[in-house]
Amino acid sequence: MPQALEAMAQAMAALSDGQGTVPARIICPLPAGRGFLGVMPGVAGAPAAVGAKLGTILPDNPAVGRPAIQAVLAEQAGADSVWFPHDTFMRNTLALTSAAAAMTQRVQLGGVAISSYTTDPCELATYAATLDEISGGRCILGVGMHTRLMTEWTGRDTGEYLQHTRESVRLIRELLRGEVARGDGRLFRWTGECYLRFRPPRAEIPIYVSSFGRALRELSGEVGDGAQPMLTPPAAARQVVEDTERGFDRTRRPRATFTISGCAWLSLSAERAAAADRMRNMVAYFGPYLEDEALAHVGLTSADFDPIRERLRAADHKGARSLVTEDMLRLGLIGTPREVIRQIEELAAAGIDEVGLGGPLGPDPQAALQLLGREVIPYFRS
Repeated sequence: MPQALEAMAQAMAALSDGQGTVPARIICPLPAGRGFLGVMPGVAGAPAAVGAKLGTILPDNPAVGRPAIQAVLAEQAGADSVWFPHDTFMRNTLALTSAAAAMTQRVQLGGVAISSYTTDPCELATYAATLDEISGGRCILGVGMHTRLMTEWTGRDTGEYLQHTRESVRLIRELLRGEVARGDGRLFRWTGECYLRFRPPRAEIPIYVSSFGRALRELSGEVGDGAQPMLTPPAAARQVVEDTERGFDRTRRPRATFTISGCAWLSLSAERAAAADRMRNMVAYFGPYLEDEALAHVGLTSADFDPIRERLRAADHKGARSLVTEDMLRLGLIGTPREVIRQIEELAAAGIDEVGLGGPLGPDPQAALQLLGREVIPYFRS
């Protein structure tokens, strides 16, 4: 990247001195009016050079839900970071963050709840180091889980998930620091050959521990540079902060060095009814995996989702969606920009340092990101 910037500076200087030629760009329409390929050639005389800039205009990408494109829209909206959820058998965060790194310039990039069960700590370390390299130092690593059940689909035993998370974070840190990772814990038995064969741009890439339940929230405060607790429901925020800070207090670090980045489901629209309707899909799919401890904050229990589970087992997603109640909709942030601002203010008052706003975003994700950039983010910036 530094070499590319230097070459561009030289080319612009040559052009301003009359030593370069930039012909009219060539526009190649794509079939069925789905976009354009632009070719912009240039010739510089001193130093002698010829090159071409290629660009694509694909206006349908946001509408069809290209996830990496949404990272660009989030950056344009003013977001500080873009996190991709890493849910079992869904789109792969490692691929998406790599694509987003090539398409964005400023935002930090990371994954939420990348499981060290399904992705080994050695792979997580090399992923983080490589993403940091190609993004210019913008990687943030989210390790952990938001439910044990989805990991156990694959036959893995998560009975020692607390110890597994503790050892995983330690191993990743040692690898990123250029050390031989000490696989001498109870769960990981590594040899003396476990070290990176390249030097990461940063030895201290922030590691956020994704968490659910009191025990894992405490651990996230103890071993993480930040925590990514689920705010499902948002009403649990104060309890979430208390649990996380209880673990953090064991470290004797300054509180300003640690970030509680709460993960909340968002459905934002100019019309609240449309936002609420869109949230039903999210609640129907993920609500059955929430624990009684979290659900109690909105007067629900896991058993309340049994009828939805029955519909999902029958592959009746429409039927499951129809069973989502008003109380269940309280599991996320829903409404107009003004209503969402008020709900985020309540999270801040409870002690949440920053809020990660996740799917479904809204009835129209592109429009929701634009509303965030136009009304919600500027409110908090001011």
